[in-house]
Amino acid sequence: MDDPVSPEQQEQVTERLRAYGATFREFSRRFAAWLGLHSTDAEALIEILAAEEHGATLSPARLSERIGLSQPATTALLNRLEQAGHVMRTREHSDRRVVTLRSSPEVHTLADEFFGPLGEQVGAVMARYSSTQLQQFDTFLTDLLSAMHTQLDQPLDPPPRAKS
Repeated sequence: MDDPVSPEQQEQVTERLRAYGATFREFSRRFAAWLGLHSTDAEALIEILAAEEHGATLSPARLSERIGLSQPATTALLNRLEQAGHVMRTREHSDRRVVTLRSSPEVHTLADEFFGPLGEQVGAVMARYSSTQLQQFDTFLTDLLSAMHTQLDQPLDPPPRAKS
């Protein structure tokens, strides 16, 4: 490490990460409104699209974990997305009981139209940094996510009782 991080710098970076998360959620809400969906439905749709973009697929159970909904609530959400023509449930696995979620070509076009300008701006920002800098940032984010997941995996103690 070159030099120690000051508490002020740590706080500034933490605040920027919080603001990034809030801004990402706002894009998700606007995408939902643009499509005429509830924000949770759009969040699910974005998870499905992101998985596909990375060459992966999601099952309803995995989607449920990713968006923090119960299995029955996720089923209702998927029914709405399927009725709107945004997703399909397929049985591609050799075990026909396994359901895979796929986004429709139409929703890919809509997502590209909505998020395309942002993607161009993000690409322009990233182009200002070297590959080494981006790799360092990627390592930082990976380590940060690992720390957050470790904390999330810890059981929660009940909150202390208020003293009267």
